Amino acid sequence: MTLPHPDTLRGKRVLLLQGPVGPFFRRLARELRAAGAEVHKVNFNGGDCLFYPRALRWRGPMESWPEHFAALLERLRIDIVLLFGDCRPIHRAARDIAHRRGVKVGAFEEGYVRPNFVTFEHFGVNGYSLVPRRPEFYTALPGARTAPESAVGNTFWWAALWAALYYLASALAFPLFRSYRHHRPLTLLEAWPWLRSGWRKLRCAWTERRLMRTLTGRLSRKFFLVPLQLSSDSQVSEHSAFASVADFIRHVVASFAQHAPAGLTLVIKHHPLDRGYHDYGRLIRALAGEWGLRGRILYIHDQHLPTLFDHMRGAVVINSTVGFSALTHGAPLKTLGVAIYDLDGLTFQDGLDEFWSAAAGFRPDSDLLLRFRAYLVTRTQINGTFYGGRTGSAARASMTLVTHAVREPRLQHSAAAAVAARRPARATRGLGATGTLAR
Repeated sequence: MTLPHPDTLRGKRVLLLQGPVGPFFRRLARELRAAGAEVHKVNFNGGDCLFYPRALRWRGPMESWPEHFAALLERLRIDIVLLFGDCRPIHRAARDIAHRRGVKVGAFEEGYVRPNFVTFEHFGVNGYSLVPRRPEFYTALPGARTAPESAVGNTFWWAALWAALYYLASALAFPLFRSYRHHRPLTLLEAWPWLRSGWRKLRCAWTERRLMRTLTGRLSRKFFLVPLQLSSDSQVSEHSAFASVADFIRHVVASFAQHAPAGLTLVIKHHPLDRGYHDYGRLIRALAGEWGLRGRILYIHDQHLPTLFDHMRGAVVINSTVGFSALTHGAPLKTLGVAIYDLDGLTFQDGLDEFWSAAAGFRPDSDLLLRFRAYLVTRTQINGTFYGGRTGSAARASMTLVTHAVREPRLQHSAAAAVAARRPARATRGLGATGTLAR
């Protein structure tokens, strides 16, 4: 692949923090070095070491990480920090320090546009994204065109395999990284939720086997869909006012009970990757009893989302990428968190209480949606996957966006102000300050 400015990365110093599970960051480092960059990597646990063996290792207490990260930036004279998941505690601290010191940050994430893309943005992703939120910005753009996309295929089993190896390596190497704290327990006990998930999947397949017929028949256009996010999703904790997914459920049910027209049903859909960790059935049954909604709330699991989009009256999300998928089906959507696609003309801009009655007469602007999607794909999306046999291709394709990030002006202060203006109020979080980096 020929980069648009092939000498941009020559001599630049790049620091990699945590990447997606698997070899993506190792393959990205290979591409960066081939372009002339000097690449460094920090590992925090055994899983990081498994997929990127030759790297710096942080073994100190997490409270000491900010101070030593700042020293590392200065000692290595880093030009840009690359990471996956900009809301992880170690990354949140690193991002803030890098911004204050004028060091650029590039963030990878799962795709805004699913299923054939992954995301890369300069500064941050999702709620930290610098994607313009003004509809007039997109209406002023020339005609919306994007290159044909290649299908990445089913990568679930690759992701599952690499995640299992990552967790196994992290558990075995725990004595070397005792101070590290992951967003989920890095122990062999993590196998239990996956086993429970398999059992629940089989159970729900049986108990919900006739449900789609009801949703596409008797309840077609008479239900609102509420797709839940992962209980551990940082987009909930960082970019919404909700303390948890359960808090979101309570809020939506209360609003529906008090303001939705009679005869409508609320369909709450569990996140498939959270199946082994949480079951909200008891909470939803209690709320149905409390609000007099028995018979008007359904709790579902593995029904086909695109079919649901085509038969629902509207959807309510916090800020999940499922919301953007709903928009591509022309469905009315209300977001309750900070979402990149929450634009006037795409999503319902009045309150949730009003949405229940107004959804039937609301549709997203199809031309604005096409222009917005084209901008997203061109400026932030990489046609590829972090998992499976095409990881190397995705690493090569990401080099164009990484090059653009290096070439862009330093915009930390103005960007931080813009992001802060649209974030929900949250307590300031920090990590603190002594530990050691070792080869």
